[in-house]
Amino acid sequence: MKFDTVIIGGGLAGMVCGIRLTEAGKRCAIVSQGQSALHFSSGSFDLLSKLPDGTDIEDPLAGIAALGHTNPEHPYAVMGAKRCEKYALEAPELLRAAGIPVSGDCRRNHCRITPMGKARATWLTIDGYLTAEAPERLPFRKVCIANVEGFLDFYPEFIAEEFRKSGIECTFASINLPDLEQIRRNPSEMRSANIARVFDHEQNLEALAAQIRDAAATCDALILPAIIGLNRNDSLEVLRAKLPTPLYLLPTLPPSIPGIRAQQALQHRFRALGGEYFLGDSVLRAEYEGGRVKRIFTANHGNIPFEADSFVLASGSFFSRGLVATPDRIVEPVFEADTVHTPDRSQWYTLRFFGRQNYQAFGVCTDSSLHVIRKGEAIGNLYGAGAGLAGFHPVQEGCGAGVSLLSALYVADEILNSK
Repeated sequence: MKFDTVIIGGGLAGMVCGIRLTEAGKRCAIVSQGQSALHFSSGSFDLLSKLPDGTDIEDPLAGIAALGHTNPEHPYAVMGAKRCEKYALEAPELLRAAGIPVSGDCRRNHCRITPMGKARATWLTIDGYLTAEAPERLPFRKVCIANVEGFLDFYPEFIAEEFRKSGIECTFASINLPDLEQIRRNPSEMRSANIARVFDHEQNLEALAAQIRDAAATCDALILPAIIGLNRNDSLEVLRAKLPTPLYLLPTLPPSIPGIRAQQALQHRFRALGGEYFLGDSVLRAEYEGGRVKRIFTANHGNIPFEADSFVLASGSFFSRGLVATPDRIVEPVFEADTVHTPDRSQWYTLRFFGRQNYQAFGVCTDSSLHVIRKGEAIGNLYGAGAGLAGFHPVQEGCGAGVSLLSALYVADEILNSK
């Protein structure tokens, strides 16, 4: 099978890179061994919330510019502030074109409300989810927090405790329908995706509106966990039209409806543009000719290779096994790329769970064009993008989605502009 570009990894970086290339008329394939970490997303996309030294960031682009002086190994610094700004302006339009309606400004972070009710700085948030311009500035005096009976991935009391710190009065409403009884019999099935399938049916969405309408009438706003809209796009609008007060969604603990929907939307966009998506397949090995990747072989296709002019390694980090830890080193298993890591394993982590973990900055070595480096040499037609890149802490710095989005667009342009 011959393509212009083959992308290994079907997460945020892989999908966005594939979409940009197929938009430009390239024939692309994505090989993905399973569902990506996007399924665990909160409905927001971070660009940069903190500098590596812990300094809070209000203007992400200004923070990215500062990284060029303080942390030159950071992927943003490698790509350069000007190109990061370019892609930070383009990424929201790409997401919207794929059917992911997002709002936000790369010059000013806003606050998303987490599943535990806390405010966290972010760049883009899917429309309909509760946000604020700044912490402790929610524009409500009284809210009602509704939840499905027996749903354990949403915590109204914890959310209310955080809201009360801002002077917001909170009440609660309980939701129950006959069609929920079947999944309630097994607590392990009482997950957001299964509940959302119930509310994909029109009669159940109508019944939901009827159950929460009275509670909503006594409040400034109604808060609902993200348990609607798995396979239909109009669920939130339908509910809002039937309620007397504004309705906002809050993400739940994973798996998350906004993450699943975002993944589905990106896949649909990629395929609609002509891309070929191979889900449930894993790359076993690569063959090289003249210092370039010539072909790759996968588990499902046996001795039928994927050949391409260029390849993109977007297989992620440890979560998706794009990186593998052995007792003494970090391995990239597909191309055996060089990796950045500390030789002393005792320095890989700290016992403080929420502390800055060194292993999070481990990743694949690349040059300034994000060519992957193998045995000390840059491979001219192999690029790295996304969570597998070295030099950044996605959680502590609040930049995981941003690095994936911007590096994907950067790599796509490098491929399109290459001779």
